[in-house]
Formats: sequence, structure tokens, C-alpha cells
Amino acid sequence: MSCVLCFWIFCFLGDIRLRGQTGVPAERRDTTYSGEIGTKKKVKRLLSFQRYFHASRLLRGIIPQAPLHLLDEDYLGQARHMLSKVGMWDFDIFLFDRLTNGNSLVTLLCHLFNSHGLIHHFKLDMVTLHRFLVMVQEDYHSQNPYHNAVHAADVTQAMHCYLKEPKLASFLTPLDIMLGLLAAAAHDVDHPGVNQPFLIKTNHHLANLYQNMSVLENHHWRSTIGMLRESRLLAHLPKEMTQDIEQQLGSLILATDINRQNEFLTRLKAHLHNKDLRLEDAHDRHFMLQIALKCADICNPCRIWEMSKQWSERVCEEFYRQGELEQKFELEISPLCNQQKDSIPSIQIGFMSYIVEPLFREWAHFTGNSALSENMLGHLAHNKAQWKSLLPRQHRSRGSSGSGPDQDHAGQGTESEEQTAREGDSP
Repeated sequence: MSCVLCFWIFCFLGDIRLRGQTGVPAERRDTTYSGEIGTKKKVKRLLSFQRYFHASRLLRGIIPQAPLHLLDEDYLGQARHMLSKVGMWDFDIFLFDRLTNGNSLVTLLCHLFNSHGLIHHFKLDMVTLHRFLVMVQEDYHSQNPYHNAVHAADVTQAMHCYLKEPKLASFLTPLDIMLGLLAAAAHDVDHPGVNQPFLIKTNHHLANLYQNMSVLENHHWRSTIGMLRESRLLAHLPKEMTQDIEQQLGSLILATDINRQNEFLTRLKAHLHNKDLRLEDAHDRHFMLQIALKCADICNPCRIWEMSKQWSERVCEEFYRQGELEQKFELEISPLCNQQKDSIPSIQIGFMSYIVEPLFREWAHFTGNSALSENMLGHLAHNKAQWKSLLPRQHRSRGSSGSGPDQDHAGQGTESEEQTAREGDSP
């Protein structure tokens, strides 16, 4: 093991040791049970740190003299090349995740924090930042087909693209950028792979805790704050500033609740119609960060077909798994979760028509029909046509006749059908 790596691990362990000794009574530190739990946690974090450290070195352009053999040098070079094009809309997050040995979220965030100058501006400790990001990545459930760390990395890359939009970029402060990236990275942390209605009807403790209101989003936010405090990433900043950061992160993450879609869309339309957005004002900038995060969260239908199709298949697989759980426990199967009745094409066409298209049309209006917006809308139209061509034959024939239950799949459904599309969380 190289001397440099030993030094960083020494610092890492020293930081954990100091954290364990600060503000904890001696009698509690000496208890066998607490010691065992603490040791297990330290070992887990250390192993995670060692596993991810090698991948992160590419961010500083360092080629290890004694590789840890976690990543092949060719993979490192390809990942480094991809990071040089991280602002391109055709960025392939699936390939990037493979090249970084499943560490796309950590590697991407370290790179973006560095390229945006956030590490220098906020005087962040690189090891502490890395440890916090590892905590975030580990708290995503890899067994979820859709709501996992790769989805978080994909949303973060999209958010980076939106933060560069000329209509927005010139007004953003370093704090705005950091909030946008952190919220994107952590917006679905510890997602259980089922939606809010499932948690409510199974009387889940989270539903009770948050009184059935934005249950998952509240959990994502609180989990993120817990990791920020545990890692002490922002401990050197003034207390008032960290409290403000925590509240703004909550406001951003809570905005991703799909049930609040009409609320935000109505406000955005009103601002654009009245031409009263003042991005010099922190309140209006924060609102547009909320809109940007909402767009990033549901941007899959606006990606190139090959990637969009993968995401669609993944989210529907997660829906179907929920439906199987509901069937197993003799519960009513939720909308979009019945694999025998809800096909992937019909789910995606409904989602695009009711949720994605309205939001991205207004986003394009805000950006002045920027090149990126035009590109996204072009992909959206193409992907919708692709899914229509894949609809079961009977669906296509009924839809073309202008009647029947599949009119919603052509984007002309009722208000209740729009609600059904929203209840599916975020395909």
C-alpha cells in the first residue's frame, strides 16, 4: 500500500477516533455493546473508504504507482475522459458506473465539487467530503432496479447541465450550486423501492412519522441531514449558515414529490406569463432550483432512446415488484404495478403526456428554447413515438379509433388518469 494511501487512511481513522471521543461520557464509551457497534461502523466506513479511494484519484489526475487493482488503468482513463464531457446531454451514466466500479455517484460529485470551485470556496476537507459522499452512496439500495445510486448520479449529471443554462448560470452563487448538486445526489437516499401509497396502506412507521405527507421525500431529507451532521462536512461553517443549508436542502428535496407537480407547474406558468422572475432575488433563484431538480428527477424520457428505454424498464420492474408484494399480502394492487395489465409502453406514454411534457415545455420557455431544451424535447417526442409503436396491437387499434380506455395513453386522458400517472412515483 502506498505511503500516500496510508497517510489518508491514518487521517481518516484519526478523524473517526476524534469524533468518537467528542462529547461522549466515558462510561458510555467504555460499554462493550457500544464499543462493538462503533467498531463495526468504523470498519465498514474504512473498507468503504479504501474501496472508493482509488476511483477518486482520477479526479486529481493521479496514476497510482502501486495500483490497488480495484479498477483497471484502462477503465480509469476512460472514466477520466468521460468526466471531461460531463456537461454533455448524451453522457452515459450506465457506462460511467461500470468504469468506476459502481462508484458513479461518489466520483461524479467529487469531480463536480472540484470543477465548480466549491471545495475551495467553502474550504471543504476533501477526505470528509469523500466520506460523506460514500455514506450517501451506500444509503441507496442497490437492489432497487430504479431508485438506486445510479439514478442519483444520473439526476446529478442532469442537474449539472441545467445549472449551466445561460438564463440561470449567470445568477447562481456557489451556495446555489452546492445546494443543487447535494439535493440531486441525495434526493432519493434510502428509498425502499415502493411508493408512498404502499407505505400508507401498510401502516409503515415512516408514514406514521410524517403523517402521510411527502413521506419518502421527508425521509430522504432527514436522512441527508443526518449524514451531513455525522460526517461533519459543514461543521466549520457558521451555525446559522448550516441551518440555512439544511432547510434549503429540505425545500429542494420536498419539491420532488410528484404529488406537488401541479402546484409547481402552476407557479412556473404564472411567473413566465407575468415575466416577474427576478433571479437576482434569492427566493426566485431557489424556486428555479426546485424546478431544475424536478426536471432532473424525471428527465429520463428526454434522454437518447437507448438510455431512456433502460430507465423505463427499470422503473417498471420496480413497480411490478411492488405489485407482487401487494398481491402476496392480499392488498389491492397499486396503479401501474400490475404486470398483467400495465405494459411498459402504456405506462411511459401516460407519464410523458401528463407529467414530463407539460413541465419540460415550461422549462424550455424559461430557458428561451435553449439548445439543450430543444434537444430534450426532440428526444421526448422521438421516445414517445417509439413507445407508441411498441404498444400492444389492441391498444393501438383502440387508440386510433378515437375511443376506448387507451385514450389516456395518447395524452388525452381524464384528470383521474393524470392522477394515476402521478401515483406511479417517477417512471
